[in-house]
Amino acid sequence: MAKGVRFRDSYTQFQQIVADVKAGRLAPIYLLMGEEGYFIDQLTDLLADSILQEHEKAFNQIVVYGKDTDEGTIINYARQMPMMGGRMVIIVKDAGSLKKIENLSLYTASPLASTVLVVACKGKSVDKRSALYKHSAAKGVVFESPRPYDSELAPWVATYLRSTKGCAIEEKALKMVTDFMGTDIAKIVGEFNKLLTRLPEGTTIITADHIEQNIGISKDYNNFELIEAVAQKNFTKAMTIADNFARNPKDHPLVVTTSTLFGYFQKIFTINYKEWQTKVKGMPAASDGELATLIKVSPYMLGSYKQAAQRYPNKKIFVILGLIREYDMKGKGIASGGADQGELLRELLMKIMML
Repeated sequence: MAKGVRFRDSYTQFQQIVADVKAGRLAPIYLLMGEEGYFIDQLTDLLADSILQEHEKAFNQIVVYGKDTDEGTIINYARQMPMMGGRMVIIVKDAGSLKKIENLSLYTASPLASTVLVVACKGKSVDKRSALYKHSAAKGVVFESPRPYDSELAPWVATYLRSTKGCAIEEKALKMVTDFMGTDIAKIVGEFNKLLTRLPEGTTIITADHIEQNIGISKDYNNFELIEAVAQKNFTKAMTIADNFARNPKDHPLVVTTSTLFGYFQKIFTINYKEWQTKVKGMPAASDGELATLIKVSPYMLGSYKQAAQRYPNKKIFVILGLIREYDMKGKGIASGGADQGELLRELLMKIMML
């Protein structure tokens, strides 16, 4: 795959690989690599479970771990002929721990049609200039799994819940989870899987109350509510949330809050800029649907963003983005003056809302 693969494209390829494997369209090599481990684990498990029948696995399927084996052993396994026909399936987990993973190219240069070699490098990537990568791309499948951006994660989670669990989720509930857990898809999916077993049968929409009661994320004190307070210039509510964050710094690190604020004001900037283009440049006004797609939010949420854009023109947003960068650096210990994260957040919010 090309350098800098996008999460969206990676997920599309993931779906295609799943469909191919289930249809029996197998490749001789699967090189699975990248920072986001969830999809690598899913593909590894699928290949381990679906190629051979249970009675064949004892003879023809071998699972090894990079830290416990070496490249020569893996190559010897891969070159074995399967017993009683069929295929050999060799699965290398934690392949990034191999000392000289590039030596697997001695096998991938001429892989056997009767072997399926799965090389799972979760958390790492193989050098794309290497013979191993080039062989795998030419003769097999290379799947690169990047971490999603924040703007990509929430839509994916909503789609995942709808398509695999038959359940919708409120925008607020979705933001509560993704803001709190970051971009760790395995952790998020695991929490939702547990949550769904606790909800009453027939539940069709996950609410903020469900999240608070079952996952333990406050529906009142979270980055979603903080953004709403800032958007409305509700100083009292913003400071109340900041005080709660200050008492629970491990649950609400400043770096996450500043990142959320920065992303929010970038969206407001875009709305203002599109309006400027219409007023000053005479360009056609963007429809609500186009705006929602451009800033990657639900159309149902667009109204609140447009209202905030009236309160925060771009001449203020330029200043705000600079303030957020400044306090993000202070939160990382640069020129903080000894202030803790709670004090820094309160200072930042006051400066933003006084503009």
